[in-house]
Amino acid sequence: MNLSSANVTVFIRSQDSFSKAVTKNVIVIVIGISINYINASIFHTFSKHQIFYKNPRYILFVHLVVNDMIQVTITIALFIISYIVYKITVPLCCALILLALIATENTPLNLACMAVECYIAICMPLHHVRICTIRRTLVLISFIWITSMSSVLPDLFITFTTEPLDFFSTKVFCLRETAFPSPIIMKKRDVMYSVFLVIIWLVIFYTYFRILFTAKTASKDARKARNTILLHGFQLLLCMATYAGPSILNLLRQWFPQNYTDHLFAYYILIQILPRSISPVIYGIRDNTFRRYLKRYLLCKVTLS
Repeated sequence: MNLSSANVTVFIRSQDSFSKAVTKNVIVIVIGISINYINASIFHTFSKHQIFYKNPRYILFVHLVVNDMIQVTITIALFIISYIVYKITVPLCCALILLALIATENTPLNLACMAVECYIAICMPLHHVRICTIRRTLVLISFIWITSMSSVLPDLFITFTTEPLDFFSTKVFCLRETAFPSPIIMKKRDVMYSVFLVIIWLVIFYTYFRILFTAKTASKDARKARNTILLHGFQLLLCMATYAGPSILNLLRQWFPQNYTDHLFAYYILIQILPRSISPVIYGIRDNTFRRYLKRYLLCKVTLS
């Protein structure tokens, strides 16, 4: 997650023809609307049925969905701004970048919590109801946001102390590096992300192998939970690809300077958008209970509960 969600909007307008720029923006908008429509249907389904918002598993899932909607909306806005407005004021850029960063960092933390919930449900079923309560789930979600904000907000404080006041009255091309230019922030970012990724991957591997061991002689639910954590791992792997983003993008810029914006566009779709389309698949489609209710709203069918 080394790149901010805004970094994928680094497009130099002069390198794209008008038709190519329009095509890229249309593709991004269509994909974004599609993902948000599905996620909004999932949220509507969740809010209409008590069976879901009284279940910690679905609460964590819908939190991930809402977080993805925020992340997709902000990154698409930044993408469009990079073509239409190009430069915006530093305070507005800081606000958008901070929201995008917090939403981006929330995703792997939420995935790790969902993996732990699966582990408890399969490996400690007798204690699941006692451990995974609604109150503790809400506290956990609050902890996710506090952790992400604690990682990101220092960027703003460092910028206030290192940059002159007139910097905040200027306009910049909205990137993390232009909104928060201090080199201290980059070093802090690398350390924080490395710690987060190590902890999260340890959680994913531990829960997966414990469930894998249980699934050998256990029920179909255990095998399904194992597959769910595999999907979490794949989603997390895509999120992790942003950590190697600077090195990858620098190589692409050196090897293919004329097609750099096209490679950057592909990077944006694969790394920033694709992981957000996996969340509905994990629970919205694979979960039989959720799928039964979701179809009514996703296809705009009016039926009785």
